Amino acid sequence: MRHPTARHIRLSLDPASGRAKLILPRRAALKAALAWAEGKTGWLAAQRESLPRAQPFAPGLTMTVADDPLTIEWRAGSSRRVVRDSDALRLSGPIETLPRRVEAWLRREALDRLAAETQEFAILADVAVAKVAVGDPRSRWGSCASSGVIRYSWRLILAPGWVRRATVAHEVAHRVHMNHGAAFHALVADLLGTDPTPARHWLRTNGTALHWLGRSS
Repeated sequence: MRHPTARHIRLSLDPASGRAKLILPRRAALKAALAWAEGKTGWLAAQRESLPRAQPFAPGLTMTVADDPLTIEWRAGSSRRVVRDSDALRLSGPIETLPRRVEAWLRREALDRLAAETQEFAILADVAVAKVAVGDPRSRWGSCASSGVIRYSWRLILAPGWVRRATVAHEVAHRVHMNHGAAFHALVADLLGTDPTPARHWLRTNGTALHWLGRSS
């Protein structure tokens, strides 16, 4: 990938996906850059080795959902429903569709919880939110458009509730301040009722692991 402001060839590894990215200055020779990158295979292997372990959605997996531990349980049967029963997430139906159905269930849970919390903070901030949606971005946990649409990573449902709520307060505050100035940060803390810094630190330290939950590799 060529970048107009890059001064040097740079190789990086995306911790959320495990994919390597080669950045080249606009006029760098591609052949030489590729040869240089091939010499970094040992470094890439070491970086990948340090990434969190992939945890596919499968029977027996225990995950934390909205602060509650849930264990995936599957049994033979024809029903495709996903049912939460106390501390278990029970499924039957085709085993090969289990990962997709678990993720769909988590996305619905995330949207319901995030939409409710967004409305809660929007009332406190006296702002309107046009729409709340969830997706699976690799580089951010939330975004707020000038149109009033707020989008979140569905994986926030796997984070501690105080971290999720801090992220919601952050995005709602953007309905007032579309920047990261002092007034914006003061509003986030006011909406949340506490300092959001620990939540940001938690995501920087532990957020990568959330991206590897539900992945087979």
